[in-house]
Amino acid sequence: MIPHYVLFWAFLLLICGYAFWRGRSEERIAAGACLLATMVTVLVIPPVGFRYHSVDPVQLAIDVAMLATFVAIALHSERFWPLWVAGLQLTMSTSHIMKAIDSELVPRAYAAAAVLWSYPILLIILFGTWRAHRRHARGDSALLPG
Repeated sequence: MIPHYVLFWAFLLLICGYAFWRGRSEERIAAGACLLATMVTVLVIPPVGFRYHSVDPVQLAIDVAMLATFVAIALHSERFWPLWVAGLQLTMSTSHIMKAIDSELVPRAYAAAAVLWSYPILLIILFGTWRAHRRHARGDSALLPG
């Protein structure tokens, strides 16, 4: 069986590659932010035995930076997909607040809340990129949700 982190990296690299290849600046910035945040997280994440037992200030900072990035994209975008991405990132960011409020929160639940939404975020970026490319190929510049 393939480890989940290998599948995540494949998923991340494929979607980011597609966003860099076919996306507009919004999709490229979002994909680049996801790629950078993942790389930094891998460099600073605590060892497995200590992970998610308490709030990690570095991971919190990464998630807040991602939230700020996605909100900025949403505020400047004519499309709808960045709002979904920002909302999901807000959910991930609030997981740190939940752990800070309740230190007894099971590490597995904290980990799930802090990580789970990465997959839908990437899928939404993929969908936004696909829609943007399709609109561009048709020559459609109308302000359609996407």
